[in-house]
Amino acid sequence: MDFGLVLQTDPPASQVISLMKRAERNGFRYGWTFDSAVLWQEPFVIYSQILANTQKLHIGPMVTNPGTRTWEVTASTFATLNDMYGNRTVCGIGRGDSAMRVAGRAPNTLARLGEAIEVIRDLAEGREAVVDGNPLRIPWIKDGRLPVWMAAYGPKALALTGRKADGFILQLADPFLTEWMVKAVRQAATEAGRDPASITICVAAPAYVTADDSAAALAHARDQCRWFGGMVGNHVADLVSRYGEHSGMVPDALTEYIKARQGYDYSHHGRAGNPSTDFVPDEIVDRFCLLGPAEAHIEKLRALRDLGVDQFAVYDMHDARETVIDAYGQHVIPAINNC
Repeated sequence: MDFGLVLQTDPPASQVISLMKRAERNGFRYGWTFDSAVLWQEPFVIYSQILANTQKLHIGPMVTNPGTRTWEVTASTFATLNDMYGNRTVCGIGRGDSAMRVAGRAPNTLARLGEAIEVIRDLAEGREAVVDGNPLRIPWIKDGRLPVWMAAYGPKALALTGRKADGFILQLADPFLTEWMVKAVRQAATEAGRDPASITICVAAPAYVTADDSAAALAHARDQCRWFGGMVGNHVADLVSRYGEHSGMVPDALTEYIKARQGYDYSHHGRAGNPSTDFVPDEIVDRFCLLGPAEAHIEKLRALRDLGVDQFAVYDMHDARETVIDAYGQHVIPAINNC
């Protein structure tokens, strides 16, 4: 199993770069960041410095979207980084939550997202693609490689992932929901004539390593990671709006907890102590995240690996960022990959 580190690009950028270097030293193979132009600094500028200061780390957004930038700009940006540092980028992409909504726009449609996946990949790898009715090709790209991984929850998005994406990003670490969603992606891939095993499965969630499993330690870990249930709740609310409650289209295990949700303030998006996430119960934090001593992380990661998960990406937005990176490097990653 591969491991990734997910950060927000808060200033100073030097700290983001330092944490990515630390992650690589500890055995992480991927570095991811949020991509929301109003809320954080521009990630692609920072990627250049991360790539320059690491040797093998693969870098990308978790996730960009097809509405913030024109598709040829996105493709050219990835291709430029690849030309400078080798093919070490991955395009994580989705409909757009904070990046679009904070700017007063609605998330992109799945139809637009599906078209963008193919166009961005083709352009970044040097092939011709049609953009707004015009055939385009970036002539200077040689031997470009850009895997495109799609973030998804709902049935139509999961099906699109299986049909078109190189990887699937699932932003929660609940084994039951992981099994349900991975199965949906692989079934769609099979129906589209693709090899379902060729789709990389990436689970991303907060991880908080505690010294013990005392009630006080676990309570603090939950409070540091409760924001994640609120972030996921934004997407779940969209699904409930689209499909209704108890529709059978989306598992109740995903949708039940948002009944007490009362709006969302993006100024606290992805941050510990987010006041918009008080509705998230402890049970959801425990299911969606990895909390407790290293042994608890190892047990849950083995279960996810057995479900076909190829990468676990650690959301490292809490008060123990360095501690978690080091604990994974010293205890978790060796235990998972040496057995």
